[in-house]
Amino acid sequence: MTARTAKTESRDYGADLQPGERSPGTYAASATPSRGRRFSEPDCPTRSSFQRDRDRILHATAFRRLTHKTQVFLYHEGDHYRTRLTHSLEVAQIARTIARQLRLDEDLAEALALAHDLGHPPFGHAGERALDEAIADHGGFDHNAQSLRVVTALERKYRSFDGLNLTWETLEGLAKHNGPLTNEKAAAVLKVIRPIETWRSLEPRSWPSSEAQVAALSDDIAYLTHDVDDGLRAGLLSLASLTDVPFVGAFASAVIAEGQGADNSRAVFEVTRRMITALIRDVVLESRNELAALAPRSPDDIRSAGRRVIRFSAPVWNDLAALRAVLFDRVYRHPRVLRVMTAAEGIVRDLFACYADSNHRTALPETWQAISESLEPRQRARLAADYLAGQTDRYAIAEHRRLFAETPELR
Repeated sequence: MTARTAKTESRDYGADLQPGERSPGTYAASATPSRGRRFSEPDCPTRSSFQRDRDRILHATAFRRLTHKTQVFLYHEGDHYRTRLTHSLEVAQIARTIARQLRLDEDLAEALALAHDLGHPPFGHAGERALDEAIADHGGFDHNAQSLRVVTALERKYRSFDGLNLTWETLEGLAKHNGPLTNEKAAAVLKVIRPIETWRSLEPRSWPSSEAQVAALSDDIAYLTHDVDDGLRAGLLSLASLTDVPFVGAFASAVIAEGQGADNSRAVFEVTRRMITALIRDVVLESRNELAALAPRSPDDIRSAGRRVIRFSAPVWNDLAALRAVLFDRVYRHPRVLRVMTAAEGIVRDLFACYADSNHRTALPETWQAISESLEPRQRARLAADYLAGQTDRYAIAEHRRLFAETPELR
């Protein structure tokens, strides 16, 4: 082992890497053999286990459906707004960048980033709220739990098993997207992973891998910066109105001062580009400090650390909390957005009631209807939620028009 290699292994956690250089550390998920798949399969001769997971996610029907699922603005409001698909791709790009800088396994981070929103119903968080309320008496609805249902049961492509049969590490990362499963909000996820626990425990009370923590923070970076971008392009925000907002204000002020124009598209892009760069840099530097303090020798040292190891610095985290509050006030709860999303929630409630009602025998497709006829009301409600959650925005609108005399215009 050379002096530089020894230094890299023990101290710098990526600081000495050259641009583009890859050198996973002993604490990366790929440093130890995968804990396997629930259903045994031969290894792929051309890909690692995590590359194979990523590819299975990319080829999943649920992933393609994200093309026409809402992020903030409905697809027909403009061709250039984010969808769940473009958001997931952007999360994956950020996750790969951070993972490489921290000497982690990029493929696992990418797989988790691509899969994290597979369970989202139509119409974004508005659709999730409506579906959660509609099925509240039967366990509620949580999109993180639904993502796990997609990859463990609802995708049906393979002859030998339902789901995608992903590795233990990918399932662990999806289950713990928000950290250890120790609070009331984790109940839905804990229920979904029960069959997995009979095979091999996902260790729900521990923190997930570094790669899973990277994917979660990359989600934060992508949605905060790109919701600013979409809000500016939609005219709900202006650069001038952001100059006093924590974190984004410095970038907005600088771009205006540089004479790039107050609201033109190049100026908007420049602000969001600088935000992403700064947030990635903050995560990398703060996480290197955390890694140096922990000195992990294996992936399990990350899991047993008892705290988040991949993180924002405290000042940036506080600024992002303030930015979230501004986005809620000026974008997510803007009257224009609320008007559309309130109507969308009504569509979801109507469809669920129809699908869950055993008297509506033509509401569900024949194959789903045949399954539902032997189910108790609670089970039928869950089946109706599964069917509805898999729909795109435009398919849900078409279904509502098929089943109801009047359908609101989502504009």
